Amino acid sequence: MQIDTLLTNAHVLTMDPEFHQYRPGAIAINESRILAVGEQKALEKEFTSRECIDCNGKVVMPGLVNTHTHVPMSLMRGLADDLRLDVWLNGYIWPVEREYATPEFVRLGTKISCAEMIRSGVTCFADMYFYESEVAQATAEAGMRALCSQSILKFPTPDARDYEEALEKTREFIKKWKGHPLIVPSIAPHSVYTTTPDILKRCAEMAIEFDIPLHTHISETALEVENMRNDTGMPVVPYVKKQGLLEAKVLAAHCVHIDEGEMRTLVHANAGIAHNPSSNLKLASGIAPVWKMLELGANVGIGTDGPASNNDLDMFEEIRLAAFLAKGASGDPTTLPAQQAIEMATRMGAEAMHMGDITGSLETGKAADLILVDLTPLHNSPNFERDPNGTYAQLVYATHGSDVSDVMVNGQWLMREHKLTTLDESDLLAQAAVYAKQIDAFLLVRERSLLSKLVAISSTTEEESFEIQSKVPIEDFTPVLAALKKPSVKILRERHYHQFDTYFEFEDNSEGRIRYREDHFIEPDGSTSNVRSRLTLIGQARERSFPHEVILSRSRYLAPATQSLRFFREYFKPTGITEIEKDRLRFLIEYKDTEFFVNLDEVINPKLGKFLEIKSKTWSLSDADHKAHLTAELIAFLGVTTGNAVPEDYIEVARKA
Repeated sequence: MQIDTLLTNAHVLTMDPEFHQYRPGAIAINESRILAVGEQKALEKEFTSRECIDCNGKVVMPGLVNTHTHVPMSLMRGLADDLRLDVWLNGYIWPVEREYATPEFVRLGTKISCAEMIRSGVTCFADMYFYESEVAQATAEAGMRALCSQSILKFPTPDARDYEEALEKTREFIKKWKGHPLIVPSIAPHSVYTTTPDILKRCAEMAIEFDIPLHTHISETALEVENMRNDTGMPVVPYVKKQGLLEAKVLAAHCVHIDEGEMRTLVHANAGIAHNPSSNLKLASGIAPVWKMLELGANVGIGTDGPASNNDLDMFEEIRLAAFLAKGASGDPTTLPAQQAIEMATRMGAEAMHMGDITGSLETGKAADLILVDLTPLHNSPNFERDPNGTYAQLVYATHGSDVSDVMVNGQWLMREHKLTTLDESDLLAQAAVYAKQIDAFLLVRERSLLSKLVAISSTTEEESFEIQSKVPIEDFTPVLAALKKPSVKILRERHYHQFDTYFEFEDNSEGRIRYREDHFIEPDGSTSNVRSRLTLIGQARERSFPHEVILSRSRYLAPATQSLRFFREYFKPTGITEIEKDRLRFLIEYKDTEFFVNLDEVINPKLGKFLEIKSKTWSLSDADHKAHLTAELIAFLGVTTGNAVPEDYIEVARKA
C-alpha cells in the first residue's frame, strides 16, 4: 500500500492504554493520520512510502500535551516576578493587558509561544486568553493543535466591555472554529472570583449547546478557597457544580486546594484536571495532590501555565517536576513513576482536554502528532536496556526540551533536525523587543507615580477633588449636636462610622501619600451593617490658607479598595505606615445654601481626643474663598471657637502627639 510517510529505525513509545513499545519500530502515516504502528519489518512489508525517514534509533513518541497555558503572555515573560498571585495579577499583569493587549499583541505572543513549544516537543496545548480567535489563527498558521478558550470575566477585558459582549463574541468564535482540523474552540469562565453565578451558568449552557470543552481555574490558592467558604459556605467545586458547570466537559486548571470529596465530584463529572507544578510553586500557591487524584481515577494532565508565571513552556521540565513533587509531598518515592508521568503529559493530558480521540497516543486512526527525541547526549548517557521502563525514566529524569529534534503535527513537519519550518524566530524576537521597550517605559512611568499605580489597579475612573477644611479640638459633642438642630441648618444625611485609616508614606513626599480606609457602618443599636474600603491619594502640599486656620487642601484621587490591605502594602511598597482609628458622626448639611460635611470625630488610636471637622468640596479659588469664610462662620454658629484650630490632617496631629 502506498502512503505518504514511513518512519523507521525508531524506538516507538505508543503511550496507548497497554503502553506498547516497538524497537526497532515504524509508523505509517498517510496525509494527517496514523495508518499503522508496529514492528519495523512488518510495516516495511505492508507499506511503500513517498518519504521514508530513518529515525536513527531516536525515541518516537506522541507529541507532548500542555493542558493549561496563556500563550500570548510570552510577551510579558519576566515582567514582574517574586510576587503573590493577587499582587502579580492586579498590580502588573492586568494593567499591562489593559494597555497593550490587542489582536496584534495576541498574535505575536502566540507565535512566540508556539515556536518555544515546538522546540521542546509540544504538539497540542490548551489556551485561555482574550482575542482567542487571534490565538487560534496564529496557532493554525504555526501548524500546532490547540484547545482555544475564550475568556469570560465579570469586569471589562481588552476585548469586551462587559461579559454580555464577551459571551456574544464567544458564540461567534465557536461557530467560526468548530470543526477545524487543528483548533477546538472552548469557553473559559476565568474563575469563581472573577465571574458571577450567572456567568458560570451561561458559559456551561453554551459549552453544552455546542458540545465543546469548558476551561476554567479552580482552587488555585488557599485564599480563593477561604473566600469562597466565607461568601457561600461551601468549597469551590461544590459551588461550581451548583451553577451547573460540571454538566459541561470541564478542564479544571490547578485544583491545588481540593479535598477528596471534591476530587470524586470531578471524577464523576469526567472533568479533566491540569496540574501546573512550576507556576504553583513560583507563585507559592501550593502543591496539588495529584497522586490522590490519579488514585481516584481522575484524568490529570500537566501544564506549564502562562509564560509570564512559569516563566517557560518547557514541558519536559514540568514532567520532571510533577514526578518529584508527588514523591516529596507524599513521602513515597514510588509515587507517580516515570511511565505515569509521561502518560499524564501525552494520552491522559489529551483526555483531560476532552481531545483523547484526536491525539495523545500513537494509535491507528489518530492524528499524526509526534516527536523524535534523541537520548544519546552526554546528560542522558549511558542507556540501559534491560528494563523496558528505563526509557520512560530517561525521558522524565534526564531529558531536556532541547533533545527534541523533529516535530510533526497532523502529518506536517513543524521542525526538522532542530529547524522550525513554519515560523521565523528572528522576526518574532525583533517584534517582541519593540513591545518590551514600550512596556518598560509604561511601567517605569507608573512605578514613579503613585497616581499611575492607583489608576492601574482601579476598576473605576479615579475622582479628583479639592476641599476646604478646618479642624478644631473640642471637649464635648453635645453643644454641636444641639446647634445642628437649629432651623438655620438643614441636615441632608447623617451617618455613624467606625474608621480604620492606614497611611502609606514614601521616600519622595512630593508624591503625597496613600490612605487605605475601612468604613464600618454603625447602626443605632451599635451593630455593624456594612464595611466599605477605599483608597485615597492625598497630595502633599496644601494649596492655600485662609483666616481662622481654614485651608484649601490638596487634591485627592479616590478609588475603590477591591483588594486586601496586605495586597496594597506589597503593591505600593511604602517606606512608612501610620495607623489611625476613630469614631465618626458625619452629617451632610446645608448652611446658607451651601453644602458642608460636619464630622464629629473621636480619635481612639492614638488617643488624640475629640474634634469638630468641617469640609466642603470646591473647584475654584473664588468658590474656595467664599466657602472658607462660611466655614469660619459655621464653626462659630456651632458654638466652637477657632482659636486652637488645627490646619492639618489627623496623621500630622498624631505625629506631633
